[in-house]
This record gives sequence, structure tokens and C-alpha cells, in this order.
Amino acid sequence: MAAPAPTPPSPSRRTFLGRLSLPERNYLADALRTETVGGVILLVAAVAALTWANTLGSSYRAISDFHLGPQSLGLDLSMQHWAADGLLAIFFFVAGVELKRELVAGDLRDPKAAVLPVIAAVCGMAAPAIVYTLVTVVGGGSTDGWAVPTATDIAFALAVLAVIGTSLPSALRAFLLTLAVVDDLFAILIIAIFFTEDIDFVALIGAVVGLAVFYLLLRKNVRGWYVYVPLALVIWGLMYNSGVHATIAGVAMGLMLRCTRREGEQHSPGEHIEHLIRPLSAGLAVPLFALFSAGVSLSGHALAGVFTRPETLGVVLGLVAGKTIGIFGGTWLAARFTKAELNKDLAWADVFAVASLAGIGFTVSLLIGELAFEGNATLTNEIKAAVLMGSLIAAVFSGALLKLRVRRYRTLYEAEELDEDQDGVPDIYEQDDPAYHLRMAAIHEKKAAEHRRLAELAGAASSKPDSPA
Repeated sequence: MAAPAPTPPSPSRRTFLGRLSLPERNYLADALRTETVGGVILLVAAVAALTWANTLGSSYRAISDFHLGPQSLGLDLSMQHWAADGLLAIFFFVAGVELKRELVAGDLRDPKAAVLPVIAAVCGMAAPAIVYTLVTVVGGGSTDGWAVPTATDIAFALAVLAVIGTSLPSALRAFLLTLAVVDDLFAILIIAIFFTEDIDFVALIGAVVGLAVFYLLLRKNVRGWYVYVPLALVIWGLMYNSGVHATIAGVAMGLMLRCTRREGEQHSPGEHIEHLIRPLSAGLAVPLFALFSAGVSLSGHALAGVFTRPETLGVVLGLVAGKTIGIFGGTWLAARFTKAELNKDLAWADVFAVASLAGIGFTVSLLIGELAFEGNATLTNEIKAAVLMGSLIAAVFSGALLKLRVRRYRTLYEAEELDEDQDGVPDIYEQDDPAYHLRMAAIHEKKAAEHRRLAELAGAASSKPDSPA
């Protein structure tokens, strides 16, 4: 199958959702492969949590509330608490590394290329917050949960893509991943700024000193997990006891890793560590968090209440409508005012479908829901049910939209992956390489010679007396 010919952009206009560079494409493919597998595990964990909580609720609550850890260090935490504050620190560590790589080596390093996805992500967080606030103000509810519908769960979104069998072109997948990276950055800032109340400055100073030591060891090229893992645990413990959410420690350490390659390096230290830690985050940390956070009661009365209580209705509408309108509207306006030209192989309907897919807010939305309504167990559970319901609606809606274009996506995806000369590099990236065309000429000449041989055999067979007329 021939690859579609690239359309050269107008000299005065930048192409939006154009073809990625080969290194960026390879990094994206590797990262999303892990996230997709993790997303499927996350989906299984969420279903398991719901099944467990709604069939054997007493045992679910008993295990979730079971405490363990050293009391003397202020770490006698419940299992649910360990999952939210401990395991999610690994998730945010990966998010920190990912953000650092995007800023110094990825798409976000170029301000002109970054402006569209950044504006889209900001609008995609502002619009759900506005929708939630309007719904709760009109309905007389609490505005404390304004941040709940602002997050996008990239792993869950990719799991939906895997389930419906849609292979998005790399440009759309990169756009979705960039949205999630910027989304994570603002979620981190929201948690740090709005959900930090009483601060223990002694513990906080200790955490900062620990981070400084971590940074110096990295700059001195000190190696060995036995150095960094114990230090990371100390930093995490101090950050937790400081009153600042402990996941901030994970982000800070991730941002300190070097993500640029030096001469002779195939991977930067940040990329190498992210490659090692991402499967642990996607395959274990986040699913265990989901197991202890997604177990909410889904009785008919509880589900009906999702659409009648202003706080829960605000979450659902924020995820389904706010995310879609915010991301699509922000992208369209930014493209219009920056004179960016949409890739000729795609349509604005594709951007709308991806925007609706970003309405799947799970991991971080559940975490913020727990923080926003801490101390009110009933409302926290209702907010969690709203997150699940909103994410489900967004998944079904976006899945239906993406299915309408599945043939087009499959054509573009196969063109991007085609490697006829089998040199490990997709042919679409080798059109300006003379060696590629010489290899292809040799391949076609070999095929032509084989067909000539087969033609001679067929001709000889047809000339025999007993051959069919």
C-alpha cells in the first residue's frame, strides 16, 4: 500500500497535527504501548473494585481501612491512604519525567509547536471547572469540587481505544498524550496550592534538603538504585508529614532527571528510568489505587442521585461537556489566531472526537475528589460514582465518534507503519533517502524476475498436448 503523499504546508502557516519526527514517533509508540496495557489492567481493577464493593462490601471496607506502618514516623496509614499517597507518588514521578522530557526534548520545547496543545489543555481544564461551578451555584451545592472534572486519564483513554479497536494516527495520539502531560502539570499545581492547609515547616525543610541532595547526586553522576530509592523514601515521608501532598515529592524528583542525550548516549537517564518505572506505575501503582478508590456503591438510588445532586451532576457535565467544549474550542480558536493549518489527512471532527475522549477522567479525578470532600464519606462516594459515570459516558460518546472514522484512521496508521524494505524505519520517513529507493528498486527487480520465471513456467505448461484448452 502506498503511503499518502505529504502535503507541504504554506510558508506562512504551521501545520497542526502534522507528522511527528522519527525519534518522537518511536518514543510515543513505546510509551503508549505500556500505557495501553496499563489502561486495560486499570479497567480490570476498576471493575474488580466495583464488584467487590457491591457484593462483599464489608470485607472491602475492612481491607481498605486496615492500617499499617510505623506510628512513630507518622506513617500509620490505611491501605487506601497508602495507595493514594504512596503508590500515586510513583505515577506522579513518571509524570514529572514525562513533563521534563517534553519540555527539553519533545514537542513542548518549541514554543510555536507547544502553543496549540498547551492552550487546548488549559481550556480543557478551565471549561470543566466553570461548568461544575455554574451547576453547583445554580443548584445550591458545594463548589469545593471544582477541580474534580479537570483531569484526563491517559491510561483509561488508551484502554478505551484498545477495546474499540481504533488505531489513531500518531499525530492524534501525540496530541492526546501532550494534553495529558499538561493536564498532569496543572493537576499537580492544583493539589499543591489548593489542598495544602497546615504545614509542618520542619518536615518541609527536611524534604527540600533531601531533594537538594537528590539533585546534587544526579549532577555528580552518582549511580545505584540503593542510593536513590532509600533517599526517595525519606523525601516522600518528610513531604507527607509536612502537610503538602506526598505525590509532590514524586513530581519534584522526576523533574530533576536529565532528559537530554549526550554524545554516545542512546537514551538519556530520564528516558532510561522512565522506561523502567513506567510499567510499575501503569501496571501496579495506578491499578492498586483504583482498586482501593473505585469501590463505590452503585445501587439504583445512588446512580439516580448522580444526576440530581448539583455536585455530582457538575462532575458528570464537566467531564462530558466541559472537557469536549474546552479542548475543541481552545484548539480551534488557537489554530485560527495563530494561522495554524490542520493536517490535510485529518478533519476537525477528529479533533472533536479526541477532545471528547479526554473527558475520561479517572485516576487524578478520584484523587482530587477524595481531597476536596475529605471528612464527608457520603459525598466523597457520590463524587466517585459521578467520576465513574462521567468517564463511562465520555468513553461511549468518544468511542462512537471514533468508530465513524475508523477506516480512515486505519489507512493512515498502516501508511505510517509500512516498512517494505524491512530496515526498521517506516517508509514514510525515508522518501528523501536515495538508499531507500535503491533498496526498493532491488526488491521490485527481484519480484519482477520471479514473476518472469513463473510466467515462463506457466507458458511451458500451457503448450503441453494434455494441457486444458
